[in-house]
Amino acid sequence: MIAVDWGGSNLRAYRLDDHGRVLGQRRGEVGALACDGQHAQTLAGVIGDWDDPLVLLCGMVGARGGWIEVPYVPCPAGIATLAAGMVELGTHAGDALRGRRLWCVPGMADHRGAAADVMRGEETQVAGLLAQLGPGRHDVCLPGTHSKWVRVEDGAITGISTALTGELYGLLRRHSILARSMPATEPPLDPAAFDAGLAAARAGGGLLHDLFGVRTAALFARFEAEALPSYLSGLLVGHELQPALAGAADGPAHLVGSDALLERYARALSAHGRTVQRHREDLAALGLYRLARARFG
Repeated sequence: MIAVDWGGSNLRAYRLDDHGRVLGQRRGEVGALACDGQHAQTLAGVIGDWDDPLVLLCGMVGARGGWIEVPYVPCPAGIATLAAGMVELGTHAGDALRGRRLWCVPGMADHRGAAADVMRGEETQVAGLLAQLGPGRHDVCLPGTHSKWVRVEDGAITGISTALTGELYGLLRRHSILARSMPATEPPLDPAAFDAGLAAARAGGGLLHDLFGVRTAALFARFEAEALPSYLSGLLVGHELQPALAGAADGPAHLVGSDALLERYARALSAHGRTVQRHREDLAALGLYRLARARFG
């Protein structure tokens, strides 16, 4: 089969054997929300010479404004429920992918709080992780533009919480008064400045007040300009962790994502006295394989 993780900025395609092992991997640079109706042609350009007939897709490709809107599955849900919620693209596949069987995985919704929460793509990564987690309760963090905290209990996803940490960092870093004190290019992580941001977040001054502290840190030369982005990052990640760790499960926090982001989150969680377990970023391929097995055998 072919597994496709198609997000808002790019797509990753994996060719899998009968046991879910990755035989080949490719990347496309057109996001699912930027195809202008050319989804079939875009996907065919990436997987065209792979002749496997079954193609499973996850991510923003199934969102409103994507290729086909697939209804959210509510929490709690496990592999069987997610597999049952998959939708076949049928005629949407078009001539470019004729002869293929294309199915899209649903996103998930959590309606327990005053404001609903959702995810698309991350549920498939977690699906690839469920067998490793085993029984009991677990917390999975998927850092990114919109960081996801996913609660897993006895093999089912039971809760979702999203923080706009990465997006807010980008906006403040480039389009706020804070940006005037920072270098134009992104410097390497400054561990001491990042840790100082974490500590400030834990002090209880409140996010909006703490953000202005980045400005005063520049005014009074508390940090060099090269260190200010790390201080800002530490503040935002620290504020993200405060509610995420309230009532968290025992055991390690499971981190899924790129090495650079996981390094920051592992450092932040360690400062809170939490152990972590890291998992590879391509879990979506394994999750899609397990969903295919659950739906088609």
